Amino acid sequence: MTDSELPPLAVTGSTGRLGGRVARLLADAGVRQRLLVRDPARAPQLPGTTVAVAPYADRPAVREALTGVDTVLMVSGSESADRVEQHRSFLDAAADAGVGHLVYVSFLGAAPDATFLLARDHWATEQHARALGVTTTFLRDGLYADDMPEMVGEDGVLRGPAGEGRASVVAIDDIAAVAALVLQDPAPHAGASYDLTGPAALTLTEVAETIAAVTGRPARYQEETVEEAYASRASYEAPRWLVDAWVSTYTAIAAGEMAAISTAVPDLLGRPATPLAEVLRRMATTTG
Repeated sequence: MTDSELPPLAVTGSTGRLGGRVARLLADAGVRQRLLVRDPARAPQLPGTTVAVAPYADRPAVREALTGVDTVLMVSGSESADRVEQHRSFLDAAADAGVGHLVYVSFLGAAPDATFLLARDHWATEQHARALGVTTTFLRDGLYADDMPEMVGEDGVLRGPAGEGRASVVAIDDIAAVAALVLQDPAPHAGASYDLTGPAALTLTEVAETIAAVTGRPARYQEETVEEAYASRASYEAPRWLVDAWVSTYTAIAAGEMAAISTAVPDLLGRPATPLAEVLRRMATTTG
């Protein structure tokens, strides 16, 4: 069978940071892809790709888009109150379409009782995928290193109830590289769950110090109580479930649930995981 006769991979989330990186890596490797998107106008223009409009909650559209696809990358959907239901709809459609292997971007420490509330969503998604009998590979990434500067307020303060807990923040580029590797030869990774972390677990004091040192931007960590955390985020007027999720990010750090350091990135990629300082330097080069 020639490459042109092989069934394409399907990639979700290609309009976002992670899925877009994966799609570009696969295109650079000459892999045929079917990009599942909500807005075709935002789909990346890449060689060897076709685009299908298939929101996660639209089961018939997803089933049609995944027909003839053996392997799919499922990037978790945008944070929403019904995200698990959307995920289940997508998974049901994938099973209906005969998808053989699902690579799902999950979260470090996914569990039904995880302190970080969104990690519970990922556990529920993993459980549903397993129940369908689809072959799975779960990529359980930690907090994005690339997002750390956004956690610093305009006043130069990174505030939250994280105490002296640590987080093994991971580069989006590293996650994308692992995903692209797994997708191109998924069979050896059948049934695997990989914790994708950075090379070190950092306190938020160390995160802030690194941001300040690399970017020159003032940054320091200020400990909050849980009550103070809710009060300082009230001005966003976000729904309660979302504020609960935000605050639980910090309480999960305090509880030690973000601190695991895995060797999966270097084991799979044959190079060290990217430290936070290097991620920040690359970001400055890209945006500067």
